[in-house]
Order: sequence, then structure tokens, then C-alpha cells
Amino acid sequence: MPFTVAIVGRPNVGKSTLFNRLVGRRVALVDATPGVTRDRRTGAARIGAIEFTAIDTAGLEDAAGDTLEAAMRRQTDRALADADIALFVIDARAGITPLDRHFANHLRSAAKPVILIANKCDDGSDRLALEAYGLGLGAPIALSAEHGYGTPDLAAAIAALRPDAPSAAVDPADEEAEDGPALGTEGRPLQLAIVGRPNVGKSTLVNRLLGEERVITGPEPGITRDAIAIDWIWQGRAIRLIDTAGLRRRPRVVARIERLSVGDTLRAIRFAHVVVVVLDATAALEQQDLTIARMVESEGRALVLAVNKWDLVKDPKATLADIRRRIGHSLPQVQGVVLVTVSALGGSGLDGLLPAVWGAAERWQKRIATGPLNRWLGAVEDRHPPPLVRGRRVRLRYLTQVKSRPPTFALFAGGAGALPDSYLRYLVNGLRDSFDLPGVPIRINVRKGRNPFAADADEAS
Repeated sequence: MPFTVAIVGRPNVGKSTLFNRLVGRRVALVDATPGVTRDRRTGAARIGAIEFTAIDTAGLEDAAGDTLEAAMRRQTDRALADADIALFVIDARAGITPLDRHFANHLRSAAKPVILIANKCDDGSDRLALEAYGLGLGAPIALSAEHGYGTPDLAAAIAALRPDAPSAAVDPADEEAEDGPALGTEGRPLQLAIVGRPNVGKSTLVNRLLGEERVITGPEPGITRDAIAIDWIWQGRAIRLIDTAGLRRRPRVVARIERLSVGDTLRAIRFAHVVVVVLDATAALEQQDLTIARMVESEGRALVLAVNKWDLVKDPKATLADIRRRIGHSLPQVQGVVLVTVSALGGSGLDGLLPAVWGAAERWQKRIATGPLNRWLGAVEDRHPPPLVRGRRVRLRYLTQVKSRPPTFALFAGGAGALPDSYLRYLVNGLRDSFDLPGVPIRINVRKGRNPFAADADEAS
């Protein structure tokens, strides 16, 4: 098993920049504003030939009570408790601060191997790192996380402290099949993104599902900034659960950090298998909720709607009927989408959420044989023929599924360009009803049937 390295330090010393360099891509949000990172974030990291799990943490601050800073401190303490090695990062250009000294004392008492990193030595020299000797954590490593200076020294220091990890022999009979592991196995977890407007209870829902305070919550909107991925096993199935920042209407997103957070959320949607859009039962459905759901459908992701704060609804029957009516009217492209009522704070209704997610995932990757598809197409054409175009009827020749995730079909037709959108919607709804695909985005790509005389005509010319 890979060992774990936690990156800690006061705000704005370059922890997230170092995390991004170790994982090899820009994952964590980076900005000159202190305190951008709030929750701890993990990633598969590599430096030289060494592979490990890196944890990016919020800036260490001396805070207590129920404040946001105290919640961030608790997340960092949990990361330290889970880690095998701590990377304590200071800003070499700013010198040693009282806060650096305070947390250096804290790390010494934690009985955890610590590597002291003097970051922002951008010229590659160690002259700025000399002051860090006074922290009593050993020789500092002069590093530039932004430019990569000093990474060989960091690799050597990690290699010296890494715990022994015996490698297990691999039985050839246990190797993955050519098509890769099934969705939901540890080698291929279900990517599940939790999205929605700010303050609808996304992080509370994530914590309730996991059974621990894994991400920071609070009454203030916009607490979550990064898209935090958490590996989790539910009933023997592997899930990568992704908590995201709230999505406001685009004109309201003006601050740079919020723009970065929105971009992180959109990437989480783009790479998810299933997306749970969380609605606020006390204010459902707002236009932004529908916009987010349409965005998920346009990306071709499987969709589940979770109506949170259901314990606060005074007339559940009427509220649920109104939500279903509005969804049916405003989201016809995902007709039959699964709707689950939950209370993330109280825990009610959650026993139905994960089964709904797995059902949506199975429909999203469903394969339909060509024979049944074309028998269905013939029956549909007899019942409701395509419209006449210039006095001639469009001929539907052949239908086949070309891919799943989402289910995508190729329809070969004579005069394909003339087939109207209304008839394509009719076909999509028919596929959804006949082959049990409720709430799943369906794509039909119309292709013009090949003219067998085209080659002869080209040769004659």
C-alpha cells in the first residue's frame, strides 16, 4: 500500500502549489489570496521513483471553537493523524514568523516524521533557507514548488523516511481483463459528484454519507471552494465521492477565487459518471437548479436529483407533486429522472439515495442489441411514420448503438438532413420508454444512407 504525506504550514506559503507539482497536474486551487484551501484534498503523487498519497491541507491557524478557521484546523489535524510523513512548508522569502514557530512546536510534539521545506527559493540557492534551522526540525530543504528547484533533495528526504512497504506478488490469474475492471471496483471507482447551488447542503450530505466530518460545513454560503474527492466503499462497491463548490448564476460570479471554484466544479461534472444535483426543498426549484441539471445532461452524465431539507417541508405531498410537475415541464431531455427526498442533517431518506445512484449508473452504461433496436424501429415507423419532405417520406433504414455512457445511437436514414428535431425527440422518448432508460441522456446521431450509385457516378465523370 502507498504511504501518505501531508503538506502543512501557515496560509499562503505555497502548499497547494507543491501539492500540484507532486501529483503532476493542476488540481488544487492556487491564488495569492491567503486561505484559499479549506478542506483537505488527496491525490496520487510521485517524485522520482517514489509513489505515495499526498494530502493538501488548509493553512495552519491558531483557532478554536466553532469558527471556520477552527474547522479548517481540525481538518489539518486529521490529515496529520492519517499521514506517515509531514511536509512542513514555510515561506523562505518572508522568513520565520511567530506562527511558524508555534506550529513547529506542535509538530515536534506530534511524534511524526517531519521534513522542513523552505519554499519560494526561486533562484535555486539555499541562502534564504538558513534561518529555518532555528525551528529545530533539522536541515531545511530549499525548494521552489512553482519552478521545481530542489525536488531531487525532497525525493531523497522522503525516501529516507518512507515506511517499509513490502510488495505483494501478483497472481496472473488475478490480472484485470482486457476491458478493464468493472465500474465500482477499487481499480475503477464510480465517480460520483455532488453539485448544486450554494448552501443547499452538499457538504452536509457528503459528511452524512461518509459518517464523519470529512468536509467543512457551516451556515455561510460558499464555504467549499475545491472539488474534494474522497475514496469510499459502499456495500463492497468503490466510489470516489466528490464534494463541490456551489454554482451561482454566471453574472454573480465576479471574484477570482469563486471563478476558480466554479471551474473546479465544472471539471468534476465533466469527469463524473453520476451527478447528484442537490435541491433545497424550502426553495425548489429555482432557475439555477434547472440550469445545473441541464448542464449535467449536456455533458452526458447520469443524473439523480436529491431534494434536501425535506424535514422542513410543511406539505410534503403537494411540494413533491409541484417539483415533479416542474421537472417534467422544464427537463424533458431527462424524462423520468430519479427524485429522492432526503434530510442530510437528520439522516432521513439517505437509504434510497445510493441505490438510485447505482441504478442511474447501470442505465447510463446500458447496451442494447441491434436486433431488438431495429424491430422496435420498424414498429415505431409503422405507428408514426416520419414526416413528408418535399412530397417524399424520409426512410429510416437502420438503427444501432455505437457507444454507452451515455447511450448513443446511429440512425441511418434516406434524406437524413431533413429529419426534424421533433421526430428525433419522439424517437428518444420511445427508446427511453421501451428500453427502460428513464432519466438518462440519450444521443441519436443521424447519418445519411450511402448511395450505391455514388461511386459509379464518380468514375463516369
